[in-house]
Amino acid sequence: MKKLIFFLALAISFQLSYAQSGNFNGLNMNMGNLFRLSDARTRSISPENPTGERGKGGMATLENGNARHAARDLGQGWKLNPYIIIKPGETYTLADIAGSGAIEHIWMTPTGNWRFSILRMYWDNETSPSVETPVGDFFCMGWGQYAQISSLAVCVNPGSGLNCYWTMPFRKHCKITMTNIDTRPMTLYYSIDYALTEVPKDAGYFHAQFHRANPTREGIDTLVSGIKGKGQYVGTYLAWGVHNNGWWGEGEMKFYMDGDTKFPTINGTGTEDYFCGAYDFDSDHKNANGTVSREYTEFTTPYTGLPQVIRGDGHYNVMQRFGLYRWHIQDPIRFDHSLTVTIQDLGWHSDGSGRYLIQHSDISSVVYWYQTEPHAPFPKLPTKDELEIN
Repeated sequence: MKKLIFFLALAISFQLSYAQSGNFNGLNMNMGNLFRLSDARTRSISPENPTGERGKGGMATLENGNARHAARDLGQGWKLNPYIIIKPGETYTLADIAGSGAIEHIWMTPTGNWRFSILRMYWDNETSPSVETPVGDFFCMGWGQYAQISSLAVCVNPGSGLNCYWTMPFRKHCKITMTNIDTRPMTLYYSIDYALTEVPKDAGYFHAQFHRANPTREGIDTLVSGIKGKGQYVGTYLAWGVHNNGWWGEGEMKFYMDGDTKFPTINGTGTEDYFCGAYDFDSDHKNANGTVSREYTEFTTPYTGLPQVIRGDGHYNVMQRFGLYRWHIQDPIRFDHSLTVTIQDLGWHSDGSGRYLIQHSDISSVVYWYQTEPHAPFPKLPTKDELEIN
């Protein structure tokens, strides 16, 4: 009897182990599971394969390829259509995917004004986008200038190569568009890498929303309000333009969740604290003449960074500007049915009295989260003039 029980337990253990290994869907790849095989199918959409279908890459001809002049001596199969051109006022569908799966990586290098190129994403045939943001801000480049970033979620590489690695699940359909609201055409090289596979029942949908307050009012900027549904907040990007002298980042981040009213559940201790820095992001810099000065110090790490400090040129571009990101990858902020996120716009009075100063900064933000659908409609995107960096 003991032997029978032992072999039954062994068989059950083997079946459970086999079932667990057989159910791997190929998502959430990392160095710890890279050896595991799955039935997921890898696809990639680019101008050279706009549908992502198997065996459909590099089919452009000299008649329809945008690079036909450069490839005129080579013909089909060579580099005939590596980019698209989006005309002023045009919305171009970058990806239209049927089935179940997840976006795993997006790379692109758009030309023109990055505030005037609007990226939108729709999951499972929804009519209201779950992602709506200028493309530069989505990739943490809100000031329209290149700055190198090395993080887990977003990488910006030399030559203005914009990359994101957010996992974006869908169960029926995925649609990604780019709208050019500029008066000039834009050139876009891009690739969207995804897996067709089963999506877990507990997988939320990826969301990203842009907001700009220029200037902020009464020292408070509401980055996002009225999120409805169960989910978790996973990231913040700020493009912060300071209108006054002195240190500008005393304001606290606040997360009002699940019915919080006057007081939030999560209350930070300062702007640089929330972005995991300290004491004004200052460090000692040795100058050419041998003196030492305290200065802002750019940094980029897997979860947080200050990749961009625009100090001004002393002529027309005189306003200090900062780009900051914070990813809640190891510490997502979970909510059951609602979330609102604010930040205080707070500095110091210049009279040496040691009193906080309510500021009126220019703050643009993108917030990132996962949630169940349907989501609450986004506020109307600012107009072109309201988006412009000035």
